Amino acid sequence: MAELTDARWRTSTRSSTNGGNCVEVADNLPGLVAVRDSKDRDGAVLTFGPAAWRAFVEATRRP
Repeated sequence: MAELTDARWRTSTRSSTNGGNCVEVADNLPGLVAVRDSKDRDGAVLTFGPAAWRAFVEATRRP
């Protein structure tokens, strides 16, 4: 399991402010990007390598 003690979580810029479905991302960890559900902060965390995360973000930006 990845060490997430120093993770600085931020809410996705695509998240709404009405308490809806939100994602939090921690991209300050060396060699790792972590993603979690903001409504279940003690729940599961998905981790990705930086290249895989960049590819995912780029794919979601395409029309």
